[in-house]
Amino acid sequence: MGGFFGVVSKDDCVFDLFFGVDYHSHLGTRRAGMAVYSDEKGFDKAIHSIENAPFRTKFSTESNEMHGNMGIGCISDFEAQPILVRSHHGTFAITTVGKINNIDEIVNSIIGSKTHFFEMQNGDINPTELVAAIINRKDNFIEGIKYAQEIIDGSMSMLILTPKGVYAARDKLGRTPIVIGQKDDGFCAAFESFSYLNLGYKDYKELGPGEIVVMNPDGVKTLAAPGDKMKICTFLWIYYGYPASSYEGISVEQMRYNCGKLMARRDNVKTDIAAGVPDSGVAHAIGYANESGIPYSRPFVKYTPTWPRSFMPTIQSKRDLIAKMKLIPVHDLINGKKLLLIDDSIVRGTQLRETTEFLYQSGAEEVHVRPACPPLLFGCKYLNFSRSTSEMELIARRVIKELEGKEPDRATIDEYTNPDSEKYNTMVEKICEKLHFTSLRYNRLDDMIEAVGIAPEKLCTYCWDGKE
Repeated sequence: MGGFFGVVSKDDCVFDLFFGVDYHSHLGTRRAGMAVYSDEKGFDKAIHSIENAPFRTKFSTESNEMHGNMGIGCISDFEAQPILVRSHHGTFAITTVGKINNIDEIVNSIIGSKTHFFEMQNGDINPTELVAAIINRKDNFIEGIKYAQEIIDGSMSMLILTPKGVYAARDKLGRTPIVIGQKDDGFCAAFESFSYLNLGYKDYKELGPGEIVVMNPDGVKTLAAPGDKMKICTFLWIYYGYPASSYEGISVEQMRYNCGKLMARRDNVKTDIAAGVPDSGVAHAIGYANESGIPYSRPFVKYTPTWPRSFMPTIQSKRDLIAKMKLIPVHDLINGKKLLLIDDSIVRGTQLRETTEFLYQSGAEEVHVRPACPPLLFGCKYLNFSRSTSEMELIARRVIKELEGKEPDRATIDEYTNPDSEKYNTMVEKICEKLHFTSLRYNRLDDMIEAVGIAPEKLCTYCWDGKE
């Protein structure tokens, strides 16, 4: 995943840029960068790895030495960015959030125009560089951005820093957000709406799907109006979004309370406490506890002083181990207790199984698990969500294959998405058995959509139902 932040100011913008980008640290673990522009010094850029230290540590020098009145920055799980580009448009910096499924097709087309690309360490083309190359095929930024949105299969939101201002463009179906903040001396653009509040900005507007604006210190001008169709990612509310954020006017924290409440209304399990897996499971669990009357408690706490999220290796087995090491038991709240445990989702199942075993070893009598979303059955093809991984790593897909005795076709998978079907119940029972839970009950898709509270046709639910 990834997040970005951009600033245009009548004064030096680096303080706001530094902290605005830092407020997106929950969205990325590998690379981060900042680029700034001033009329006196031109462009300046810095990129660092944040795999072993948080953004604030790695960019402390730049926060004092970089200067400019306009800038963009990002935190990413993937490519190093922002990148600096020289073209017939002049020099500009660009950062992106999204996923390109047809990279090879686009690259082959552009290479025919005698353009070359730098590869990343794993041999892949840098997607942000590819977006810049697509934009450069047109006569101006507006047409170039529209062209990129048109030919990219997947999604692509971006910020572009130029000497004249910062362009902000939300992907054509609005799968990820861009919000604009305003204060007396300028404007900012951000993925997360909370990221600018402590910096003195107030909400100005949220870009619609496909909308393009350009910001300078004096104002924000719309260059392309928003489209009518939207498919914003529902997983933003379930897991990725920070509790203080809102998307399309819907608070992440409130949505999670709603989720827990609706789950509790369909449940009849009797436990001593309800608990959430830190961090994203906590609000779901509070909503459940408030509705059910089961006391909310914290049977384990997350030790974070020396374990920031950015200190996470890319190898999944190591990530699982570190996630387990961060959870510290509170034995008085576990020993002899029947626990109801809510997590945001079950992906591979490895981490939650280990958490459950850890609770049993700490004296729990029962562990009942309630994921806040339905079974994940399809790998995300629209965003680079490491959580929604390749389909055969998803425990629900592995169980379906085991139950069917072969690789299931799409019609068969669709049968397992119906929470009222016998196949769905069999799948859930099998997952419960494999992960050693006392009981397992997923949130329903219709309840999850109701918890968000916006029209279902505006939400992307592909990873649960496979519907585009």
